[in-house]
Amino acid sequence: MDGSAAPLLRTRTRSTCCYCGVGCGVLIDAERDAAGSRIVGVEGDPAHPANHGRLCTKGRTLAQTAHSTQGRLLAPELRAHRQQSRRRVDWAVALDTVADRLADIVHQHGPDAVAFYLSGQLLTEDYYVFNKLAKGLLGTNNIDTNSRLCMSSAVAAYKLAFGADGPPTCYEDLELAKTVLFAGSNMAYAHPVLLRRLEDARRDDPQVRWIVIDPRRTDTAAMADLHLAIQPGTDVALFNGMLHHLLWEDLIDPAFIAGHTSGFGELKSLLREYTPRMAAELCGIEVADLIQAAEWFGRSPATLSLYCMGLNQSVHGTDKNLALIHLHLATGQIGRPGTGPFSLTGQPNAMGGREVGGMATMLAAHRDIEVAEDRAQVERLWGLPAHTLSAKPGLPAVALFDALRSGKVKAVWIACTNPVHSMPDIGHVREALQRAELVIVQEAFGNTDTVPYADVLLPAATWGEKEGTVTNSERRISRVRAAVAAPGEAKPDWWIANEVARRLEARLAPPGAAPLFAFDSTAAIFDEHRRLTVGRDLDIGGLDYARLETDGPQQWPFPANAVQGQARRYTDGVFATADGRARFHPTPYRPVAEAISAHYPLRLLTGRLRDQWHGMSRTGRVPGLFAHSPRPGLRMHPQDAARRGLAEGELVRVTGKRGELVLALQLSDELASGTVFAAMHWSGQFLSSGGINELTQPAVDARSQQPELKHAAVRVEKAEFGWHLLAARRGEVLSLQAAVQPLLKECAFAELSFAAEPGAGDDIAWLTLRAAHAQAPPDAWLDAVTQALTLSPGADSVEYRDARRGLLKRVIWRAEAGERHIDGVLLSDTQPHRIEEALLERALSGRAWRGSGLAVFAQSGHGLRDALVCNCMQVGETAIREQVAQGAGVRELQQRLGCGTVCGSCLPQLAQLCRQPQRA
Repeated sequence: MDGSAAPLLRTRTRSTCCYCGVGCGVLIDAERDAAGSRIVGVEGDPAHPANHGRLCTKGRTLAQTAHSTQGRLLAPELRAHRQQSRRRVDWAVALDTVADRLADIVHQHGPDAVAFYLSGQLLTEDYYVFNKLAKGLLGTNNIDTNSRLCMSSAVAAYKLAFGADGPPTCYEDLELAKTVLFAGSNMAYAHPVLLRRLEDARRDDPQVRWIVIDPRRTDTAAMADLHLAIQPGTDVALFNGMLHHLLWEDLIDPAFIAGHTSGFGELKSLLREYTPRMAAELCGIEVADLIQAAEWFGRSPATLSLYCMGLNQSVHGTDKNLALIHLHLATGQIGRPGTGPFSLTGQPNAMGGREVGGMATMLAAHRDIEVAEDRAQVERLWGLPAHTLSAKPGLPAVALFDALRSGKVKAVWIACTNPVHSMPDIGHVREALQRAELVIVQEAFGNTDTVPYADVLLPAATWGEKEGTVTNSERRISRVRAAVAAPGEAKPDWWIANEVARRLEARLAPPGAAPLFAFDSTAAIFDEHRRLTVGRDLDIGGLDYARLETDGPQQWPFPANAVQGQARRYTDGVFATADGRARFHPTPYRPVAEAISAHYPLRLLTGRLRDQWHGMSRTGRVPGLFAHSPRPGLRMHPQDAARRGLAEGELVRVTGKRGELVLALQLSDELASGTVFAAMHWSGQFLSSGGINELTQPAVDARSQQPELKHAAVRVEKAEFGWHLLAARRGEVLSLQAAVQPLLKECAFAELSFAAEPGAGDDIAWLTLRAAHAQAPPDAWLDAVTQALTLSPGADSVEYRDARRGLLKRVIWRAEAGERHIDGVLLSDTQPHRIEEALLERALSGRAWRGSGLAVFAQSGHGLRDALVCNCMQVGETAIREQVAQGAGVRELQQRLGCGTVCGSCLPQLAQLCRQPQRA
């Protein structure tokens, strides 16, 4: 043997992105050698009809999320008692334990003492097995998902208006619309690849108009031809006022209303009081702007509405969706190219989960739990005895955790979601999990906020390691393929549920019963799912894995003998109701669930950041994705801050009726006075608190059961602390995070963030810890921090102390190419203004230090780091402003700097910078 290394085997796998509901196709590059396989790159798939090769910043960095197994769950764990630590066990012990304990609870308390809480990030096949396990084997409908938090109001409205779930539109309509109305959607952040298609269409036809409805001037709103900055929660009043104007000006379609709808007369009576002036006053906008929006909507040859969480996450979310749908029905703007109400899905497979009935209020293939014939059909298809399926709807998300907290539900199985971060009023969710008799958590990542509550921890495979299908926002089913093997003992979600189900069958099923869980592959699961859809509105009788392999992603419905799926629904004006007519429903305006008051005078709004996704368990592994929004914070209008004596960067305490948290203040004029904003992503992975859902409320929409996550009443005050710390360390940030995260909860305030160092590559970056205590913490806590971040003093460090002032400054050095670089920083002080952020800036810049050791503590270094605008090309705000000052527009910036030419996620911000007055 010559001792040479074995050659690398490089493979390319066609799959689908695991983030939002756009459903982008990806090409995954992997390398395999004797040590195993690893994902090394991701590109957009030019052949996929959803994205045609484009990806956003999140999708482009997917490979970086898979570089390290740090933080991954690699083996099953369990504990016999809540007071004990979990111990590692093999799969046989874990699966037998789960089956035994669930069977015991069902025998003692009945099937409804068990609940499942799943995720829109599961694949359709995963969902299917869980749904069959809960409803077909255990006999409980207590199976709900985090899709309840994002899509259920849209689903309820579609069913009420059209008789069936599912958008009537397709992505082609983005290019064909002449008026586009965005409602409660910051599409620039939430669905950026689709926004690129809209931008292209408007560039090709400058007559295309955009109307954006949003209380904030988001990046999407800044690009609008008309921005309606309504008061939070007044969407129904706005849409009713627009429809009143359309009626008054005879801009409706009487023939369509008469021939294809019912209930318009009752709605018309309600609309009399919603004059444009009255509606505009409720919304806090100019009446002329409301009328302009109505005119553009009604006179356009093709109007498309795009909406998301701003409408859905409300106690009146169903009415908001319906009121917008009414505009389309009244004007006949549906069923034609470029028209229709298009609900944009938040998660990659929320729709696939609904297709298989994986929620508490539905059965497989869009059947209804409370309809006897629907239950009978599923019983026959599953080979169950008659009357096996429960007719009682299960508990939706908020009610599920309430029942767990009260003891009505004894056991919960949580898969692929993090309710201790994402649910409203997470203090109650923590209590529910603490009181539960059994908590099973099935997860890929070990540092989520929910994992500490697990009695049984089951390691799951994740993106790049799984096989199955997902359905995107336009009803398009795409294949998900594994590029590499899962690490350690992690298993696919469907396999875990299937193995438990087989064991439960042995314990619960009557002797001689035919096996329900003989699945040996995802293809077999999909085939059974396909058979259940035949004859339904989502009929995919003509699809199987082989068809998806040869013909690529397909839309439903796709019945047997079809050549392709149906792009648009209701093109013939026949809807999925009993009489074929769409339904109008009265939608009176009602205010938000929680009004502001003297004690809680500010409206808290929540939303997304550009480069992060959901709870950051995946995007939070990529330091480069922190550059656009480096820190968690609370945004406030400068005038509101001035009235409270608050300054940029200060720590503020945000208090509501259910809890509080501390955040750094960020001044922003994108908000109206009286409102504040916080991103929903930051969790206990990065904060001493659980994030903004410490404050949000569990009030739900009566029809959809979706909570009002978008709005709460709060007060904001300066947070005073007697001791402050700033620590930063260069290294493998996931390992550093794992070491220091357990210490965050011991602080009155703490936050973590990552930062990529220029030229350092993907694997080495900076972790920054900011913390505060009422007084100096115990020496043991500070010692633990220095050990976790390897910031202890030594020969390679320089230090300055002033015990009288409570001040400590320490820098850790490293030698590189004959020069000295900062490798770590530890600063503590009793006064926050003396914490030298300039030293942190110098460290993160990666520049060598050429002065004396102690001179590094001098105030210097401001401006070394620039606010990053373009993540792909690493272009900062300063360079962009310099070009804009010379007269450059967006196209010139693309040509000269390269920004906005790769994924395009920064294009909305580039447009804003070009419009802003230049700084002196």
